Amino acid sequence: MGLAQTPAPAGPTIQQRLEQMMSVGPGAWTPEQLATMATLRDAAVSDSYALTELRHLTDNIGPRLAGSPQAQAAVDYVAGEMKALGADVTLEKTTVPHWVRGEETGALVAWPGMTQGTTQKIVLTALGGSVATAAQGLAAEVVVADNFDQLKAMPAGAVKGKILLFNEHFDKRLAAQGNGLDAYEEAVLYRGAGPSVAASLGAAAVLVRSVGGADFRLPHTGATFYSDGIAKIPAAAVTAEDADLLANLAHQGPVKMRLTLTPQSLPPVTSYNVIADWKGSEHPEQVVIVSGHLDSWDLGTGAIDDGAGIVVSMQAIHLLQKLGIHPKRTVRFIAWMDEEQGGEGAQTYAQEHASELANHIGALESDLGADHPDGITYAGKTELAEYLKPVAHVLGAIGASTLTASEDAGEDVAFLKGVPGFTPTQDSRFYFNYHHTAADTFDKIDPKLLNENAAVMAVVAYALADAATPAPR
Repeated sequence: MGLAQTPAPAGPTIQQRLEQMMSVGPGAWTPEQLATMATLRDAAVSDSYALTELRHLTDNIGPRLAGSPQAQAAVDYVAGEMKALGADVTLEKTTVPHWVRGEETGALVAWPGMTQGTTQKIVLTALGGSVATAAQGLAAEVVVADNFDQLKAMPAGAVKGKILLFNEHFDKRLAAQGNGLDAYEEAVLYRGAGPSVAASLGAAAVLVRSVGGADFRLPHTGATFYSDGIAKIPAAAVTAEDADLLANLAHQGPVKMRLTLTPQSLPPVTSYNVIADWKGSEHPEQVVIVSGHLDSWDLGTGAIDDGAGIVVSMQAIHLLQKLGIHPKRTVRFIAWMDEEQGGEGAQTYAQEHASELANHIGALESDLGADHPDGITYAGKTELAEYLKPVAHVLGAIGASTLTASEDAGEDVAFLKGVPGFTPTQDSRFYFNYHHTAADTFDKIDPKLLNENAAVMAVVAYALADAATPAPR
């Protein structure tokens, strides 16, 4: 005789599930506060402030590599604009690298099937922090490895005295599916660690296939980091097309290349985070950060990386001032300095404000361009998803209602341990086409999409700053 079976409880019907999805309560906000969020949203999408500020940062000030005169000019400009809005402005001193790009050329001087008396140009750019070749350059054979495993399988001494090319491909299909950041993280390891790995095996220099998606013969720069105790060797990124060329020719026979890089690492210099507080009306000691990084690489003018993040954060303060909104808590704008070469500004802030982080309610950072945001990415407790539902509902009117969990919400705010992080969940299909290239310029910005990102930043910042209960942490 079998055991009696207890019927399983019936799950919710399709209609009940739909009703649950459609039913969004006010959560930590009153109907009036939700209406204010809608007002901020609508004001953001019709406001030209962010676009105007971005045009000045990119076209008038230009590239803003940490330690450069343009970076200091950007600090002064943004501080002045925040003072003009009535915010309390502080320049927080930090020490940053001062790396200067010099001459950078590459050419093939011998290869299978070459026509006598000719060379072939290789389009490349030095990686940030790279050391220089000799002034006259170096000439050496090129060895190609698609990845670290292939390099390990080579005979001992295979790269000694040679130029090693890491030919790791950026996964364009993954990026096209909306996972550009995942594709980037898979390939960027070779840019960051490749030079030290190559040097440990005796290579004379290293080339890295550019970490990006568009094959327009654009080299993508970015920082490299040398390991202690290992010789520093010259390092450059080559275009995808030239990486393919080198791989094809090296498969046929010996390829010799002349490489000239003349960057300089000058003594570190003083720079600043720009901090601007829109003081809270009830709890000014409690802080919600809205931020981007002010520095950029030097090949382009830093429109998508990260001028856009700076100006949508500036617009949050602008809209609060324009609409006369004073949340309970302080909304703190921060223009971080030196995200690109190591995050010195964010590290300084985390150290200087360590005793205050318990009063940091949340930290927003925008650093993935200015394409359409489909919602909010949050880093912290799982309860944040339920907490943010009313806010996401408000943003549904601009197609930004999704909620996505992540390990972090930005390179800079990740230094603020224990503070919930937030960022717009942006369309990343095209960002890495221009990221860290000479094509990162103002024309890549769609004003409508820029304002959608500004709306997400302003609404989330206000929501966190005026909520009856702080975000879970």
